[in-house]
Amino acid sequence: MTNSIAIGLGFLILGLIGLDLWLDSGMIVYLGQKFVGLIDYLAFWR
Repeated sequence: MTNSIAIGLGFLILGLIGLDLWLDSGMIVYLGQKFVGLIDYLAFWR
């Protein structure tokens, strides 16, 4: 991955998070809960 691709993806992610906060859709909370569930699942298989 080149630096320009990494910077572009970083701006895209920050933009989507900003849009989510501006629209107050609560998707960050949902994704956070799913991510914690994924971490628990992976910890089980470790």
